[in-house]
Order: sequence, then C-alpha cells, then structure tokens
Amino acid sequence: MIVSSGAKKPNVHASAYVAPTAVVSGDVTIEEGCAVLYGAVVTAEGAPVVVGANSVIMENAVIRGSGGKVMQYPCTIGESCIVGPGAYVVGATIEPGAFIASAAKIFNGATVEEGVSVAIGGIVHVNSRVCKGQHVAMGHIAHGNPATIYSPDRAEEVHAKMNFFEDVFNLPNTGDVRAKAAETYSKFLRAAHAQDAVSAEAPKKAPPKPVRKTEEPPPTQNVEVEKVVDVMFVELEEARLRREAAIAREKKGKR
Repeated sequence: MIVSSGAKKPNVHASAYVAPTAVVSGDVTIEEGCAVLYGAVVTAEGAPVVVGANSVIMENAVIRGSGGKVMQYPCTIGESCIVGPGAYVVGATIEPGAFIASAAKIFNGATVEEGVSVAIGGIVHVNSRVCKGQHVAMGHIAHGNPATIYSPDRAEEVHAKMNFFEDVFNLPNTGDVRAKAAETYSKFLRAAHAQDAVSAEAPKKAPPKPVRKTEEPPPTQNVEVEKVVDVMFVELEEARLRREAAIAREKKGKR
C-alpha cells in the first residue's frame, strides 16, 4: 500500500517490489531493484527515508524516519542491504552491504558502517557508530562512537551511560518523562498523519519489452535445374498431344 502523508508521496522505482500488505508512507524513496515484503512498514514521520538499490526489507520489519521541529533523524538504508524479519530501524544510517538480522534494533542517530552485521536481537543504541569490521553478536548491545560491544548482562551499565529521552524526545530526564514523551509523541503523530491518504496500491513492475525474433530465411534447397526443366517439357508435350487428340475427335464427329 502506498500512502501519501500531507504533501509528501512515496517515490517507488518501477523495478521495485512492494508486497500488497506492506505500507510505504510519506517522504520515502525506494530505489531500483528493492523488495519490500509482506507486513513491512517503511514510513517517514518527520524525516525522510531512503532505501538504496537492490536492498531487501523483509517481513514485518519497520524502517522509520523520525523527527520534529527541533531534531531530525532521517533514515537511510544503503545499497545491497538486508533488513531481516521483525527488525526495527529508526532514524539511523545503514551503509551499503550491511546485514541487519531478525529482531535487531537500530536507534536514532546510529550508524552501521559498510559491510557490518548486526545479529539476531542485536541493539545499536542512540548516536552509536558500529565501525567497519565490527560485529554485533546475538543479543549484544553496541553503544558509543566508536561503539563498544556489550554482552546482554551489561545492559544496566549501558543504560547508565545514556540520556535516551533527552536525545530522542528532547525532554529532560524527570520522574514523569515517560508520560510526557507519550503525550508529546501522540500529539505529533496525530498531526503528522492527519491528512494521510492511500494514493495507490503497490506499483507493479514494468512489463519487460518483447524481444523481437529475427526471422531466419528458410533453408536453401538444392535443386537440379535440368531435371525440373525436363519435367516441364514432358508435361507441356503431353498437354499438346491431348489437345490435338481432342480436336481430331471433334472433327471426326462432324463428318
């Protein structure tokens, strides 16, 4: 499903595939050769999204551009990337050739450099950079610029280093910050989606141009010309004799 949001309408290349139950919404560019599979959501909510050529967004993955008046977090998926089923990428930059596995999560301002893989359930936190040659193992957490990779049992240590609500929602870390974030974000989303409209179903791939087959001439037949000529003369001679015989019978009948 292709959804315009306000004045912004997705730009989907004719060669890309968008599944019927996928949603592509707002200021989104999907380049040539991409595949957006069933249940995936690619949406621009305050900042644009670009999915580079020949990339795959798998089932139920979410790719989101995020931002408001104060902060903008565009989301870019580079060329030839795979974003696995159920993965979540918001306001981040995924460089060409990276692999984001099932249920991985990449947050605002993060960068996953070229060729990096984030394994199943891996997390790249806000404003972190996973550098080329690094790998985020299953369930592990990347934090910092450049990132340090933490095991799951060190999640509290990572949390203590972060200012999540300030970095993402521009709100001070007060006791009621979670409720304020929900109220602020709900207000923003209602306004952002107030004029959404389904503009078209997923574009169909342009049909291939018909290939014109060059007609080959029939195979050459070797014919002995002299024999053909002889047969023609025989047939003509027989016709002459039949004609003369008919004339003779007609004259004889008149006597």
